[in-house]
Amino acid sequence: MVFRRALATLSLSALVCLAASSPARAQDAISKDGAAAVKASFIADLETLHGKFVGIAEAFPQDKYSWRPMEGVRSVSEVLMLAAMEGYSFIPTSFGAKAAALGTREEMVALRTLSDKAKVIDHLNKGFAHAKKELEGLDAATLTGKRKVMGKDLAVTDIALAIGGDLHEHLGQMIAYARMNKIVPPWSK
Repeated sequence: MVFRRALATLSLSALVCLAASSPARAQDAISKDGAAAVKASFIADLETLHGKFVGIAEAFPQDKYSWRPMEGVRSVSEVLMLAAMEGYSFIPTSFGAKAAALGTREEMVALRTLSDKAKVIDHLNKGFAHAKKELEGLDAATLTGKRKVMGKDLAVTDIALAIGGDLHEHLGQMIAYARMNKIVPPWSK
């Protein structure tokens, strides 16, 4: 299992390096095969992230879901719901797929502050499942050019690195929160 995760991360890194050094990169394009490989590696990394987010969410007791290290910083549940919300919307739309229909803007704002452990874990599962389903449904040919993401024109390799980096940062945040609360992440036991 650890080997598979390491291989997926290594594969994404290798693909990004190859894409960055190829003549196609200089032309702001990636081949369909290259885009398909980046997509597959990113989906594999999402599966790893999903498992770790759910694992750490399960490790936290309900009474710690509102814990935050200091004022002005996201709580445990807010970090977890951010990851879920990225699965519902930011991840798929960044690659050109559809966001999940979650209701009105007010309902979406309410989801961000959800702190019930069982519901948060349910949303983590649903958010990552939505992102995976939408990404798997994308034709790699649609990923060969650049897309506008957060005001920047980005290639699929840049999108995968940016989103993957952001999610890994939030996972690291959750690991720090766990350590501060004397909770051992399940994969560290």
